[in-house]
Amino acid sequence: MTVIVTTSPGFGKHGRVPELIAQNGWELIHCNDAALPDGGVSEHIKKADFLVVGLIPVSAETLVAADSLKAIIKHGVGVDNIDIAACTAAGLPVCNTPGANSDAVAELAIGLMFSMARFIPQGHISVTTGGWHRQVGTQLGRKTLGIVGLGNIGKRLAKLARGLGMHIVATDMYPDKDFAKEHEIALLPLDELLACADYVSVHIFGGKDNVALIGKDKIALMKPGACLINLARGEVVDLDYVAQALESGHLGGAAIDAYVQEPPVIDHPVFTHPNAIFTPHSGADTREAVENVGLMVVEDIETFLAGGRPTRCLNVNDL
Repeated sequence: MTVIVTTSPGFGKHGRVPELIAQNGWELIHCNDAALPDGGVSEHIKKADFLVVGLIPVSAETLVAADSLKAIIKHGVGVDNIDIAACTAAGLPVCNTPGANSDAVAELAIGLMFSMARFIPQGHISVTTGGWHRQVGTQLGRKTLGIVGLGNIGKRLAKLARGLGMHIVATDMYPDKDFAKEHEIALLPLDELLACADYVSVHIFGGKDNVALIGKDKIALMKPGACLINLARGEVVDLDYVAQALESGHLGGAAIDAYVQEPPVIDHPVFTHPNAIFTPHSGADTREAVENVGLMVVEDIETFLAGGRPTRCLNVNDL
């Protein structure tokens, strides 16, 4: 029997995925014990044929006892928590599921912009606590959205924002210039983007190269009253300086979905600011997106078992 060990809470639970796993006769083991550093992976990795990864890191140590492992597949896009070099050294292909959750993340970014523009969380709290505090907000139309990372998610967000009448600027290390031209997106260096955008939405990979990319100096470049959205990885945005900028009024709002430590330690001052919104790393958490990601994982496992190599394999040239 094929054994799949997963650290993703949602894998194998939504849409057609549970039925496909059952039809294939696979054994699925969830390792999400919050009391254990690896969620319990070390207890089951010896018999695993495939490791489906959530947010718990995969290191060389993870692989020491992985005697039967055939591949590592990310249940999502970002692979910054997977030591790909260690996997390659162990002869293990690494795959991910690009594009499967782009709509979900982009739609949440739009929702968070509306929430900050119209003070929706504050209004909810006011009414449910017996108050009636009406705040005059702003409209998104004709505002400038700066997208940091014009990949699958950034492109979908750009299309949605254009539909709202927003002006779009973007920065990307390897920009799709044809897409930008087609959708009237101005490609700018990061500093110029920060200086002109009313909303900045971050959609890049994490990892050591992007630690505190949006930190003290970059936040200082942002327009007074601008709003910041982080739907990427926690380490990309420095919450110390976000808190300071909110307190001084330099930032008009911040919406954070990803954290260095998850769940975060909420004694940080940013968590008490009324113009900050927090979600529990739920950018990709829609039934449609979770099913799409799961179907791609199942497809890749079937391909491996049939002796093939999925097109989404990230280290195929190094094995």
